[in-house]
Amino acid sequence: MKGMGNMMKQAQKLQSKMLKLQEEMAEKTVEASSGGGMVKVVANGRQQLLSIQIEKEVVDPDDLEMLQDLILAAVNDALLKSQEMVTGEMSKLTGGMNIPGLM
Repeated sequence: MKGMGNMMKQAQKLQSKMLKLQEEMAEKTVEASSGGGMVKVVANGRQQLLSIQIEKEVVDPDDLEMLQDLILAAVNDALLKSQEMVTGEMSKLTGGMNIPGLM
């Protein structure tokens, strides 16, 4: 049973490290853009959008669909970069083990 107690300690350590990592990820940001930088989006490691910047030159009342597409592209890219950042940090923490439910 000593092995089981040791495993529980390791699991608790890992859980503590994961909570700390989640807090750190809230502070880290990624930026993505579309339309040659006309739309910029910043997201954090919790996949929360922090800002969207749209250059006025890209705002055309007669072509809102293009603006909507640029925003979607930038947001999706920012969220993907955020997920990749978290996955990379989590992989460092778990030693590359893929543990279901951690992300």
